[in-house]
Amino acid sequence: MSAYAPWLAHYDPGVRPTLGPYPNRTLLDYVDDHVRERPAAAALLFKGATITWSDLDRQSDAFAAALRSLGVGRGERVGLLLPNCPQFFVAEFAAWKIGAIVAPLNPIYTEHELEGPLRDNGVETIVTLTRFYDRVKRVQPRTPLKRIIATNIKHYFPFGLKLLFTLFREKQDGDRISLAAGDHDYGRLLAAHAGTRPARARLTSDDPAVLLMSGGTTGTPKGVLGKHGVYVITGIQAKEWTRTIVGHGDSVIMLPLPMFHVYGHVGVQGLAIVTANPLSLVPNPRDLKDLLATINKVRPTLFNGVPTMFVALLNHPDVQAGKVDFKSIKVCISGAAALMAETKHRFETLTGGRIIEGYSLTEAMMALVVNPVDGPNKTGSVGLPLPDVMVRIYDAEEGNRMLPLKDVGEICFSGAQLMVGFWNRQEETSLVLRDHVDPDGTRRWLHTGDLGYLDEDGYLFITDRKKDLIKTSGYQVWPREIEEVLAAHPAVAEVGVAGVADETKGEAIRAWVVLRAGHAATGEELRTYCRETLAPYKVPSKVELRTELPKTMVGKVLRRALREEAEAAQTPR
Repeated sequence: MSAYAPWLAHYDPGVRPTLGPYPNRTLLDYVDDHVRERPAAAALLFKGATITWSDLDRQSDAFAAALRSLGVGRGERVGLLLPNCPQFFVAEFAAWKIGAIVAPLNPIYTEHELEGPLRDNGVETIVTLTRFYDRVKRVQPRTPLKRIIATNIKHYFPFGLKLLFTLFREKQDGDRISLAAGDHDYGRLLAAHAGTRPARARLTSDDPAVLLMSGGTTGTPKGVLGKHGVYVITGIQAKEWTRTIVGHGDSVIMLPLPMFHVYGHVGVQGLAIVTANPLSLVPNPRDLKDLLATINKVRPTLFNGVPTMFVALLNHPDVQAGKVDFKSIKVCISGAAALMAETKHRFETLTGGRIIEGYSLTEAMMALVVNPVDGPNKTGSVGLPLPDVMVRIYDAEEGNRMLPLKDVGEICFSGAQLMVGFWNRQEETSLVLRDHVDPDGTRRWLHTGDLGYLDEDGYLFITDRKKDLIKTSGYQVWPREIEEVLAAHPAVAEVGVAGVADETKGEAIRAWVVLRAGHAATGEELRTYCRETLAPYKVPSKVELRTELPKTMVGKVLRRALREEAEAAQTPR
């Protein structure tokens, strides 16, 4: 295996190359263990409140009984339109206890964006925050929704914070609502079924657990179906990788990433529950004041973030003034978008912590590539495949010819936790999940749509997405290469690069830049800076200065939105 897995020779000392066979367990089984062994230990930390393993088990039992009383059955999809809050986990475990499938949804979805997932995934039950209730009601007639359960964000607040929120924020933030006839209040359902322990659905690691939404490798939003086993497999792999920093029940894992995203939902949740460590929940990652206050309060061991979050932290005056104590954080893991080398360097210099970059996809269900915790992190690389995760580079045109080391092609994953497929989209599933025969035998491979290469040590380097590849004047240019150059400029805070339709070149390279506070630069100065490092055909034809860049909820710059905006502006009216 080592000849085709050169990364194994570069694992941190003590990290095993294979961890199988993986147990036939679910996260519910691990929660049962923790309830027996450490019932009063913290499972969730939220706004100064502590939810113990016993609390989580008891309340999810009550909510499971409530769901069953409302007619929710095995295999049905339960939508979760919630930020990071204890209600998410109570509802999630409750749904699993009766054999239902959870369908986490992005809280900032518009009505139009919400309608598709609810309709296409056949979601008949939804648990929503009260501030999103009106939006759900407006979309309900166009979807299969039968049951709406609303919960107030303050439900788990400590008494003092709950009182202040009720007096000064509840009405202003849209959380004080009246439910329509036939809809249900989360707190009342819990109270009505308190002490009830419904019969558990029998589950195996192969039973369906979750539908996560993904724009996916084929571009259109769709539900990605994952099994219960994906959480356990990923949790065990991540536990092995972080063995020198994450203990069993004695580490705080911070989760400012949204639970509708695979990174937080499968990766961070799986690690925390397998290792019996509490999750510190941050409901709004853009609320930097709350985020920094939480870091100071809970003293996390492991911090999970995205590049834009690290940029925002770097620019925060409290961080620059040294008012935030990062000493408890042994490592930060960055994912979901490309981490610029300059961001990594600046953050590590300022805080003394270490950021390691990782890479996976929703469709891979956290079959993960990540840099070593203790060993070398190569600049520009997203790291090494975790134990029992395989990476191959196939030709980008047909995707059936394995390429040698250092050749750029399509990145493909194989691992025990790959998605089952896209919900009710077999044809699209078959395009991205393919069986290939290689020197290790026949395996199922996920074709990611991302371009990259493996170096001689097995470190993976991403050059870009196939869709984002810019073809200008007959050349192929990867946006990330230009973004890395611009991000190294001392005045640049954020950058996005894309190709814009051009009659002469086919595509013209455009860059959009947000400057750091207190710094100045013109677009032309930044183009001159690029000329010092890049070949002439890679230099952007225009650099536009902006106050912000369009991003996804997890902080990934939306190159497509930038491109579409530019092309719309140049279209004659």
